[in-house]
Amino acid sequence: MPAPKTPRTSVLDTAPNTRSFGRGRALRSAGKVLPEQARGHNRALVLQTLFHDGAMSRADLSRQTGLTRVTISDLVAELIVDGFVIEKGPREGSRPGKPAIMLDIDRAAHRIVGVDLSGPDAFLGAVLTLDGEIVARREVARPATESTVDAVLDLARRLIADSHAPVLGIGVGTPGIVDDEGVVLSAPNLGWTAFDLRGALERALDLPVLVANDANAAVLAEYTFGRAEGDMMLIKVGAGVGSGLLTGGQLTRGSRYAAGEIGHVTIGTDGGPRCACGKVGCLEAWLSVPSLSDALAETADDAARERVLRDAGERLGIAVAPIVGALDLSEIVLSGPEELLDGPLMRQTVETLRARTLAEFHDEVRVRLTAYGQDIVLRGTAVMVLQGRLGVS
Repeated sequence: MPAPKTPRTSVLDTAPNTRSFGRGRALRSAGKVLPEQARGHNRALVLQTLFHDGAMSRADLSRQTGLTRVTISDLVAELIVDGFVIEKGPREGSRPGKPAIMLDIDRAAHRIVGVDLSGPDAFLGAVLTLDGEIVARREVARPATESTVDAVLDLARRLIADSHAPVLGIGVGTPGIVDDEGVVLSAPNLGWTAFDLRGALERALDLPVLVANDANAAVLAEYTFGRAEGDMMLIKVGAGVGSGLLTGGQLTRGSRYAAGEIGHVTIGTDGGPRCACGKVGCLEAWLSVPSLSDALAETADDAARERVLRDAGERLGIAVAPIVGALDLSEIVLSGPEELLDGPLMRQTVETLRARTLAEFHDEVRVRLTAYGQDIVLRGTAVMVLQGRLGVS
């Protein structure tokens, strides 16, 4: 993604009257910008700046981005024609003379449709503004695996009908391993192997579609408009267990797109419950919502309930400690049912993590719940669409 010219702080610090995703920080570009990519890069830089810093004049844009006034004028004219930028009128309180015309993202011109397939009981969907605000919600019960695609299409069509504005794109967060083209390489919980989900949805819906692993979508949301600072890991607990990793301002995906797939790592050598994948003792067999709920349903009292939660927290700490040690992460964010994750489970995770890492450097690693609850993947799909379609993060 194009990086801003200067580091940005909270939008509330720089543009008090604008609404945006929150932190005005772009994911760092993974490489040099080639000459043939320059126009797209500059266009995204203009949109990124307006999106996070709010309304400003052409001269302001030139100073903020480092682009010449001629380039800014040309790009702005193009973006106005494309329906992404509007002129809002003269700057208030202008001095005598011709007042500067203020520009901004046309935040009401488009909607984003987000779909979250990670829930244990239902698929969630939302219509979002370009600012990430949810304006409509729908959900469908989690179907049998042979009906999954039909259920996703039905949900998406209903959301498109709810949009009441042109849809910029559809973002889908799904469990499993997903490649750059939106092909789900493996999603055992959904019964998918090498399934071109993006292609199937685009052909049926005739709209741009972005598909990513649900935990990767969630970590983008946490980074873009959450409280995340520095290198981080977000652990998504739902029907399965996965994680998203952000290091050096980059989403870490791995050579086979499987970075963060911690759910099927075997934790300990003491056996344990059998996992849906067929192995014994996977982290997911202790920590997924269905596994935890089943184990808690068998408890007789509060003490037994706490033992179940602390055991799950210890397993999570064992899984996370070597990752924190290897990558020197600054925080771990948990996403999932608060009634399961907050309390004994999270306290035991912290205790285990500190016992298994270098105290001098890792005792200050933060472990916390996301503030965005069940909406975090939906908000992450909005970030995916903004990145993919506008170059904004």
